Amino acid sequence: MLGLMARSLVVKVTAGADAPERCAQAFTVAATAVAAGVDVSLWLTGESTWFALPGRAQEFELPHSAPLAELLHVILTSARVTACTQCAARRDIGPDDVLPGVRIAGAAAFVEEALAEGAQALVY
Repeated sequence: MLGLMARSLVVKVTAGADAPERCAQAFTVAATAVAAGVDVSLWLTGESTWFALPGRAQEFELPHSAPLAELLHVILTSARVTACTQCAARRDIGPDDVLPGVRIAGAAAFVEEALAEGAQALVY
């Protein structure tokens, strides 16, 4: 029997309130993976970068979807959450503005995580 390789999941969400279903899908998949014990890294890019700020996830609503604030809380408790450097800069978001547990990092860090052995990257 072959040994199981440790797997990780890197989820990049590019949509925010501008494409709510795609946004909610990304957060739901990331939170579900966290609940299943998977090593998860959630990347907030484009319009989803706003959810790195306190209170923004509470403003998001989508019928028949788990509340985004609850999903983000689950993710922040056991996973890595990163806001894209350029996306944050375009929105005047700095390291002192984001929720505790959110870091700001760039493409090199994303590529490193996405190409790590056993990693699966999904982009929404």
